[in-house]
Amino acid sequence: MTARSMRALVAAAAMLFVTGAGAQEVKHYRFAYDQPRNTGYSIAGDLFADKLKELSKGTMIIDQYPGAQLGQEPQVLQLVKSGDVEFSIVSSANTATISPQAGVMSLHYLFRDEQHVIKGLADPRVFEALKTMIEETTQGLHLIGTGSQGVRHMYSKKEIHNVGDIKGLKVRVQATATEDTMFPAYGAQTVHMPFGSVYTSLQTGVVDVAENSINVYLVNKHYEVAPVLNITEHEANNALVFVSDKLWQSLSAEQKGWVQTAANEISTKEPAKAFDLERSAAEKLKKMGVKVVDNVDKKSFTAIADPYLDKLAKELGPHAEKIKDLIRSIN
Repeated sequence: MTARSMRALVAAAAMLFVTGAGAQEVKHYRFAYDQPRNTGYSIAGDLFADKLKELSKGTMIIDQYPGAQLGQEPQVLQLVKSGDVEFSIVSSANTATISPQAGVMSLHYLFRDEQHVIKGLADPRVFEALKTMIEETTQGLHLIGTGSQGVRHMYSKKEIHNVGDIKGLKVRVQATATEDTMFPAYGAQTVHMPFGSVYTSLQTGVVDVAENSINVYLVNKHYEVAPVLNITEHEANNALVFVSDKLWQSLSAEQKGWVQTAANEISTKEPAKAFDLERSAAEKLKKMGVKVVDNVDKKSFTAIADPYLDKLAKELGPHAEKIKDLIRSIN
């Protein structure tokens, strides 16, 4: 073999080594959520993925699994805890299945309006209080961010103008102490079921009413079986972003910094974008002929709900009380 051929061979081998080393440095991570694309959850996934890719110079890549591909939220939480899924965004209500005090974020009429939700989810004091709550009440995962899908409203086949209109109706709710207290207080019956069963249950009459944000109602086509959207604004549709402890412990300090900075993108930017989606969804639904009852007497609901704020937070525990007080103090 000539000297020139040898140099060419060495150069080629070196190139293969560098390419192989570079390929090994690129790692893919799963980010799971139960809603389809074009929702607040996918906005969160995109913000997180783009920022993490930028900060890591392409070495940390997020693969998103929307639409409950890896399971409904309670199942995904268990997968994150076991380390089988690296990242997820999950409603604070379903987080209560592993940390009951997370139900504080589902207190009815805890937030005054859209801006209060946006400010509350971006507030460092609220985040630290939530983070401490998760660290002290469950294991296997860590809180790294907050998110939103707007606020929740009730939808059904009938118009709801005040609290008296849901008396005796069967309402599908998330399985939290908050929901199981508030809806019976309004005079309704609560029914628990996975989100994926809501469409059929509305269709068959297993439940009379479901409740969620406007865009979730739209993209999941719940208007087909519950054509009346009642703007009750009874609950902020909050979400929490998690990383598995298994992955977290394997990351370097620099990588942890990248992950947290990317998660901060969700906390500071996603909620406002989620509310923009809500407005867009409402317009689409009206053009489609869906009946939107936007003159609901919310005072008839708050008259019942307000006295429960302090009571429920106290029953949930000291972390919940602190979080409730922090949120209520935000102007």
